[in-house]
Amino acid sequence: MDQAPGSPQEPQNASGLPGCYRHPDRETGVRCTRCERPICPECMVSASVGFQCPTCVREGSGTGHAPTANQPRTIAGGAVAADTRLITKILIGLNVAVFVLVSVKPELVTELFLVGGAAYFPWGVASGEWYRLVTSMFLHEEIWHIAFNMLGLWWLGGPLEAALGRVRYLALYLISGLAGSALTYLIASPLQPSLGASGAVFGLMGATAVLMRRLSYDMRPVLALLALNMVFTFTWSGIAWEAHVGGLVAGIAVAYGLVHAPRERRALVQWGTCGLMVLIVLALVIVRTAQLS
Repeated sequence: MDQAPGSPQEPQNASGLPGCYRHPDRETGVRCTRCERPICPECMVSASVGFQCPTCVREGSGTGHAPTANQPRTIAGGAVAADTRLITKILIGLNVAVFVLVSVKPELVTELFLVGGAAYFPWGVASGEWYRLVTSMFLHEEIWHIAFNMLGLWWLGGPLEAALGRVRYLALYLISGLAGSALTYLIASPLQPSLGASGAVFGLMGATAVLMRRLSYDMRPVLALLALNMVFTFTWSGIAWEAHVGGLVAGIAVAYGLVHAPRERRALVQWGTCGLMVLIVLALVIVRTAQLS
């Protein structure tokens, strides 16, 4: 049963912030502008002023319209879905499926990983195998590699998918991964192979920071996580730092456009930001291909 806002039973966490009225274990400093119940990012429905909870949206806007006239939307304007982790589950499933496939047929690794190649090699992105920019995003050889990336995808992806909506979240993931591949292709040796979902996961990490800033949450945890991962990026051997940096920058840029787009021009700004990032990725790939041809 829903509790009245401000009642003595309203869940409180150790930090003093209330818990979401639907998810009491999630701290939040945001309340519904209509009923003032505390709401977490998953429950925030963008309104003309502030955010509303799903319950108030379902009950109608109070303007005489039927409840169906005001469907729940996420902070980024996406549709509120029943399963807020569906795309995250599908992405994890694809990564695991490719991991199992190459475990059975190891020779496929050389057909899928990212490698630039050169004019005197019959393989590589520079030889026309642009698909490697995508396939390498889902390719892992070591169990620890896929385990770390999939844990990161699960922890970061679920809240982002809930806050952005499925389509915008998928665009964020794919563009971040492609940006990581493009920067690796541009900077790394044309004979250096690269693989893994790290670029996309770093994009989700950057997007999480943007979202937390937008919601006025405490930034220290996510900044500490970013700093720790950047230390690992530049100190551990065998890591394609270019993919991490490329994914992180793209994730921040795309997420900023998604959550800060003005309501009256939301679609134009959001998809314009995504389109611009895709054009930048294409430009990097074209420039590097011309260098290696």
